[in-house]
Amino acid sequence: MTKTKEKQLHLGVLLYGCGHHQAAWLMPDSSVERIGDISYYQSLAQLAEKGYFDAVFFADNQSFPGKDSSNMPAFWFDPVVNLTAISQVTNHVGLVSTISSTFSNPFTASRQLLSLDHITKGRVGWNLVTSMNDLEALNHSMEELPSHDKRYEKADEFAALMNKLFLSWDSNEFLYNREERKLINSSNIQPFNHDGTYFKVYGPSTTPESPQGKPVSMQAGASKQGIALAAKYADAVYSVSWNLKQAKKFRERLDEQVKQSEDSNRHIKVFPGLVTYVGHTHEEALAEKAALDEQLPLETSLKQLSYFIQQDCSYWEMAKEVPQLPPVEEFTGPVGRYETILEIINDTQPTVRELLGYLNAGGGHHTLIGTPEEIVDQMEVWFEAGVADGFNLMPPTLPGSLEDFVELIVPEMQKRGIFRKKYEGHTFREHLGLT
Repeated sequence: MTKTKEKQLHLGVLLYGCGHHQAAWLMPDSSVERIGDISYYQSLAQLAEKGYFDAVFFADNQSFPGKDSSNMPAFWFDPVVNLTAISQVTNHVGLVSTISSTFSNPFTASRQLLSLDHITKGRVGWNLVTSMNDLEALNHSMEELPSHDKRYEKADEFAALMNKLFLSWDSNEFLYNREERKLINSSNIQPFNHDGTYFKVYGPSTTPESPQGKPVSMQAGASKQGIALAAKYADAVYSVSWNLKQAKKFRERLDEQVKQSEDSNRHIKVFPGLVTYVGHTHEEALAEKAALDEQLPLETSLKQLSYFIQQDCSYWEMAKEVPQLPPVEEFTGPVGRYETILEIINDTQPTVRELLGYLNAGGGHHTLIGTPEEIVDQMEVWFEAGVADGFNLMPPTLPGSLEDFVELIVPEMQKRGIFRKKYEGHTFREHLGLT
């Protein structure tokens, strides 16, 4: 069935190292030796643009423990610097950087994002996070991270201040009128003198608002505070949902929070993470996943699983089904990931090795295995159910899995009328239908 132009899926891709599967770097065709080569990321972004993706996205971590021989130095480049280089070899694809409100200076962060938004004529977005790692705090003159509540209190002030800075003056106030010897309209460029709990900024920004008004605001927190923050400030959110049940629950929580906000009719676009293994046959796709799972560093993976479920898994046999786990009501550790693990087990009845494979290629995000038709069938279910306005692709290998998606899955989406065949606008806001 052909969908109207308004009913189009959106696609982003999270670029990470040589792929999201922990064994990706061990594969014979791995691109691991290129993760410190900017032309590698430029080529990945060009591939995404070839597939008419809405955006490429970089997560960020401002620490590198380097304690384990398999630690991936995936955050080699600062995201904004990386995206600036990418902007010079692409023309349409959106460029999204993660910004931590816990560590960032809002004046500097907004100036960098606005600068890139002007350079690209409006292709920039930013993903607000509060960070999760005490090692990052140690790199920012802190002994540990502030509490969860304090981080989100600071994030709220940060987001409001970023909007003030993004919109502090308009480029139309740059007059350069030689006859009247008037360079700017100074009466419309005034300080806003923000004096808050965490930040004091006199303003205005050195940089006027961008061609798309302001960079697209995105958010990724799934806690109560995270969803409340998204309801106030976000244009779109990234989410973690293994199955439709979890996706519906997230959408309901977000919509309920929006109803309680000042703009109660606003629709925030949701991008669940998506891991795909695609083949010309279902068996081919299964074999692709199995080849990666076979290379997993088992000791590290079992140690991680032991942490997630709060019990020792080191003696579990790889080829056997996962032993019975207690219900979530009896679990005393971090509940979110544990719920996802129970859902994976319930949905797939995996062997221990298969479970490790699911968790080590995206950490419990929606995972689809099969032919292009089978995969798009499931993407459409989420799309039509209203739980996904699009997806944030997390390719198990790079560039291989992204190439497969562009060559096999994008044409199937286009055939069904749910995805663009060309870019019809230039700005990121136009791609997302936010204008």
